Amino acid sequence: MDLFTLAWQRFAFGLALLFGIGFFAHADEIEGTFRLVKRQLPDGTIQRPPTVAGMWTMVKGHRQLNVFWHTPEGKHASAGAISTYRITPHEYTETLIYFAIDDGSGNPVPYNASGETKSVVVTRDVGRIMFKLPFDGPSVVFEGNKMTATLTGSFTDYWERVK
Repeated sequence: MDLFTLAWQRFAFGLALLFGIGFFAHADEIEGTFRLVKRQLPDGTIQRPPTVAGMWTMVKGHRQLNVFWHTPEGKHASAGAISTYRITPHEYTETLIYFAIDDGSGNPVPYNASGETKSVVVTRDVGRIMFKLPFDGPSVVFEGNKMTATLTGSFTDYWERVK
């Protein structure tokens, strides 16, 4: 084997290793279980557990969410979701398995088990990963062990990774 071929093979192996590690590191940055530590409402009100509570898990391509809160009228409300996802450096794709939201109004709870798949653009900026959840959900920002979810006009939720 000549020196050029050997150098080219090492270069190609190095690139494959670099891109492979980069892909997995990117997915790992959003993986984990997060707990909701507080919710800020548009009027500036801060809610903390037990008034609002939630768990958010993203692991090995699966996402699960449960959030519970009290409405301004003091009624119980909740939202739950189960989906699969795939993230690349530039795109987040989610397939909805199940979503339900009880807004506390007493109206029948709408369910979505459509199996629909949607994709959105991922933005990265020095240790931050940002995208809008594709099914009319909030915009999320992952940064280290923290995550925020903002639904404009409704809330900003502050989450911390469970260790």
